[in-house]
Parts: sequence; structure tokens; C-alpha cells
Amino acid sequence: MVRSGGSRIAFVFPGQASQKAGMAAELLDGESAARAVFERASQVLGLDLADICVRADDHLLSRTDVTQPALLTTCVAWLSVLRERGVLPQMVAGHSLGEFSAWVATEALDFESAVRLVRRRGEIMEDAAERNPGGMSAVIGLADRQVVEMCAEAGRSAVVVAANFNCPGQVVVSGQPEGLAKVGELAKRAGGRTISLRVSGAFHSPLMEDAARAFAALVAEAPVQDPKAPVVANATAEPVSDAAGVREAMTKQMTSPVLWTASVRRLIEDGASLFVEVGPGAVLTNLTARISADARAVAVGTPEQLQELLEEVKP
Repeated sequence: MVRSGGSRIAFVFPGQASQKAGMAAELLDGESAARAVFERASQVLGLDLADICVRADDHLLSRTDVTQPALLTTCVAWLSVLRERGVLPQMVAGHSLGEFSAWVATEALDFESAVRLVRRRGEIMEDAAERNPGGMSAVIGLADRQVVEMCAEAGRSAVVVAANFNCPGQVVVSGQPEGLAKVGELAKRAGGRTISLRVSGAFHSPLMEDAARAFAALVAEAPVQDPKAPVVANATAEPVSDAAGVREAMTKQMTSPVLWTASVRRLIEDGASLFVEVGPGAVLTNLTARISADARAVAVGTPEQLQELLEEVKP
């Protein structure tokens, strides 16, 4: 049963760069359902994710092979708390890594399989990042078209592409250091600015092609089911409703840009009126506000935020 107070709820799950030291401390202190999720993850991986998500510093959490299972588990732990309270979505999306939390939320992938898959995904991507060094930067204050053109110009001498279309006026670029530096120069000349992101590789770029091929073999063996609610996929900004589409989206995502602006607009077109960001931080909540003035967006990553949501959606 969905307690929504008349709102059509979209759950959205954050990706890398939303992690932070101590991100699960309050959650684990007060919610037995959340502790059970972390215990399951630790049993599957042989890795104390609870300790990592409470005590690890930002340096450790910036490692892709650690970040991915830690962030997935934190998001699914918050999801379990919402489910326990009877709050469920009518539609779902996740930003980059967050899309795997979306598959769990819709039961397209069970949590144990998801955390195994994401751990290997992180390891594969970390390895690719070591072999093909690069990074990501957010370009602020320019139109999408301008950033795409800058990447084309900078890409004559180095790999760099538009990787995340996050909201009007914010596009993340991904690639080799020389390419990122050149885009930074071009953006400054055009009146924009750039911010380096806390990631360890050039994700959603051609530098991840080897990783994508290796990951596709794992996805082919994963126990994927038809999702119980539509998931708007990053790579297409279209809803996925069957297992074949889930596998395709998982595989395609690693080297494709994240079409987040278009994804949020599609969710709105499909009737979403309340966006609930499930996990640490409020990155997606802030992006939603910049994409549409008509959609209400709230974050659920603290006990106080959870209580505010429950008050809003109670019948």
C-alpha cells in the first residue's frame, strides 16, 4: 500500500559524489531495518560496510570500488526504512550508480545480487581508471550545446565528452586530464566555470569501454526480473519495464551520458509530482528544483527528513 496523500511519488537515487564520511551513522543508530541491510551486504561481500559508512574518511570513500557498494547499501537501507513505513514509489530513477538502487527498489534485481554486481562494477571501473587515467568536472553556467561543442573542440587532442546532463546550466564532462583542462579554459572564456568532482575516473566516457565489455558479461549472468514499477533509464530517458530492457540499460550506462534533465522531465510527464531522493545528500533534490518549478522534491537522508516526508504523505 502506498501512503502518498494524493501525490504520485518518484523515488530517485543519488550516484557517486553524494557519498560523505559518516553518511550512515544516524541511520544505523536508529533503524533496525537499515542495520539488517548492512548486515546482509557484509555477509555477501565479506566487507564491513557499516564501519566504512560510519567511520571511513573521504579519501577511502572516493575509491570507486568502495564507493559503489557503500553508497548502494546506504540507499537501499533508507529504502528499507521507507518500505517499513509503507511509503512506496509509482516510478523510479537513479543517477548513474543510483540506477542500481532503482533496480533494487523495483525488484528487478535482489539486493544481494545487486551489491555483488556493484562491487565488481566498482573494481572493474577502478582498474579501468588506473589503466586510462582521467576525471570528471562539472561545467556551470553554460548551455548544453555550448558544452558539447567545447568537448568536440577539446577532443581533437584528448578524450573528453559530455557525460552528465544534470540540469539546465550544469553539464559534467569526463575524460583525460588534458581534455578536462582544455574544456575548463574554453568554459572560462565563455563565462562559465568548472568544478572538479570527487571521482577516481573518467566515467560515462570512452575510457570506460574495456570496463563496459567486462561488466556486460556479468550482467548477462545476473538474475534480472521485470521491474514492478517503471524505471526511467539514464541512457535513454525512457521507462524500462522488462528484464531485457534492464540488462540493456545496465550495460549501456557505463559509457553513455546520463540524461538526467530529460529523465526528470519524463517522470513529470508520466505524472510524478513528488520526488523523493533516497540516500545521502540532496544533489538530486537541488537538480530537480532547477529542472522544473512544478515538481516538489525532498531528500530523505536523515531522521528529521524522514519524519518530514512521513508527515507530508500520510493519508
